[in-house]
Amino acid sequence: MKNITIGQSAQTRRIFKYEDVAAYRRLTGDVGLGFGTLDGNTAVPGPLLAGLFSYLLGTQLPGRGTNWLKQSLSFPHSAKVGEEVTAVVEITRLRPENHLVNLKATCKNSDNKIVCQGNTLVFVKDLEN
Repeated sequence: MKNITIGQSAQTRRIFKYEDVAAYRRLTGDVGLGFGTLDGNTAVPGPLLAGLFSYLLGTQLPGRGTNWLKQSLSFPHSAKVGEEVTAVVEITRLRPENHLVNLKATCKNSDNKIVCQGNTLVFVKDLEN
């Protein structure tokens, strides 16, 4: 587990557009399911927000070769289509003897409200090669 430490973090920002939500809904058949409606006040579906964490974990921290074992997420507030959201993953625990890394995941909207949060456990042995 070279080059990763407790407290290390990575972040990304994104603005989801109505076209993104429409494409997601066409692909999945999700017509709201508690994450918004089809009218002009559409909220960003939770899986799109969670995808920001997947992007960070697989490309930045811990990075390429990361294998997800477990993830739990909650959605305290809605993110609105057209507003910027910032997703952050932060290493909270390292278990080198088992090649495991625990991370905290947080996504906030432009009003600094948490729209998605949770914890992730990943296996990182492949990173050592």
